[in-house]
Amino acid sequence: MKSIDPALQRERENYKLMTGAIIPRPVAFVTTKSKEGIVNAAPFSYFNIVSANPPLISVSVQRKSGELKDTARNILATNEFVVHLTNEQNVEDINQTAAALPYNESELERTSFTLTASEAIDVPAINEAPFRMECTLQKHVTLDDYNSFDLFIGKVERFHIVEESYSEDNGHVDEGALQAVSRLAGNHYAKLGEIFTLERPK
Repeated sequence: MKSIDPALQRERENYKLMTGAIIPRPVAFVTTKSKEGIVNAAPFSYFNIVSANPPLISVSVQRKSGELKDTARNILATNEFVVHLTNEQNVEDINQTAAALPYNESELERTSFTLTASEAIDVPAINEAPFRMECTLQKHVTLDDYNSFDLFIGKVERFHIVEESYSEDNGHVDEGALQAVSRLAGNHYAKLGEIFTLERPK
């Protein structure tokens, strides 16, 4: 077993190690809205569930040379954002939104996505996503010793899911129908793959 001290490595070396080994990671496709009304969209794989009661999710937005990214800037300005599921049908368009564009230039112009109004917040959502969450900002976290990221904890105000992937009877989601994809390292993604079941011990 190889032992690695992250303090002795460059940032890119730690990044490659973490993104290569901490897999698979769900991809949050986040829409935000600037004060000027421009809709920004970008994917983030530092993303997960925080709590179900209340329903909270986290998205970490890495800074570039210490500067806030558009997504982070917009969330801090409006306290609202929408997180969409990335799946086999929309991943190529979502990948186009990862381009580094000037502030207030919408990445959506590079895609075939269409917008729809949200119900509980002012930020529009993407029609083509099979699952999305309208969120309000509950907590913004940074660390005093670091100027490299912004961690957002959002409260889900509305869930939206395509009917063919959701059971009204028991509230279960058909993960196969959603066809979610996950982030690996480099330019690699993964499909859901084989599903197996393990009973939890009592």
